[in-house]
Amino acid sequence: MIDKDLLAILACPKCKGHLKYLEAKEGLACETCLLLYEVRENIPVMVIEEAKALKAEDLEG
Repeated sequence: MIDKDLLAILACPKCKGHLKYLEAKEGLACETCLLLYEVRENIPVMVIEEAKALKAEDLEG
């Protein structure tokens, strides 16, 4: 889980858009770019080159 205060100030490094925490994927998702930024040891890895591609259905739920 990621701290709610931290999540409120983080933005997608690619588009500067809002991020959503996906517990099942253990990462932060950008709905605009369809990218997932992993959270490793409670630290978000906000590197575009390390982000994983998402499908729109991954964002549901």
